[in-house]
Amino acid sequence: MISSAVTAQAWWLTPAAAQSADLVLCDRLAADPTDPDKPADVRGVGEVAAGDVATAIKFCKTASASSRRALYQLGRAYAANGQGAEAIAAFRKAADKGSSAAMVELGVAYATGAGVARDEAAARQMLERAANAGNPRGISNLAALSGGGAPADPARARTLLQKAAESNAEAQYQLGLLLAEGQGGPKDEVGARALFEKAAAQNHPGALERMGAFAQAGRGGPQDSAAAKAYYQRAADAGNEAAKAALKRADCPYTLKDKRGNVVSNLCF
Repeated sequence: MISSAVTAQAWWLTPAAAQSADLVLCDRLAADPTDPDKPADVRGVGEVAAGDVATAIKFCKTASASSRRALYQLGRAYAANGQGAEAIAAFRKAADKGSSAAMVELGVAYATGAGVARDEAAARQMLERAANAGNPRGISNLAALSGGGAPADPARARTLLQKAAESNAEAQYQLGLLLAEGQGGPKDEVGARALFEKAAAQNHPGALERMGAFAQAGRGGPQDSAAAKAYYQRAADAGNEAAKAALKRADCPYTLKDKRGNVVSNLCF
């Protein structure tokens, strides 16, 4: 229905307006919620839905002629369609134009050997570029990357995330995780909860799930079962699997186990 409506109206749009319409559709179907290039009013999707892939490729390809964000999103759509080579090519072009989100995808690809030959030096270089650009995922992935037997560096991740966390929901979430577990510095559950709350206010799915867990357990603040369930529900509605599982556990609190201790079933009331 969306693509038909846009096609039906395209005849009277100016080239600039038509391009804008392509980007709007590309954003709606393939924007990454964690992409720093993403406008605040664009929600984004965790993964490009299977039923939206063809439409996303069509509109993102057109929009990518003048938008590095669309180039990155085209790569996401290709990846969702199993077109690994095309995805890597789109990510490369987007990274060359300065997309830090595309740099992260390339860094992860090099680190894991997904779609390219495994190359830790290239992975580190890409993630360094993304981290230096202030990309929270670039920072956290760089901290987790082990090079030549060297340990991960969560302390550096904390330092790099501090500035980005002033306004970026993903950075607030990532920094909150480090504080919550005491990685790279002192454990600070109060500080972690405050960061998760800020990110949750921006509808960050992971932060919503963490706020549910913290409110449920009373970590870093008051215990509040009603608030926990509300946070879990918002996170689940955004597609967070951990939150969906938490809601199921709340509805089915009792488990049946066999003699070996393996869970057989949950009892729901």
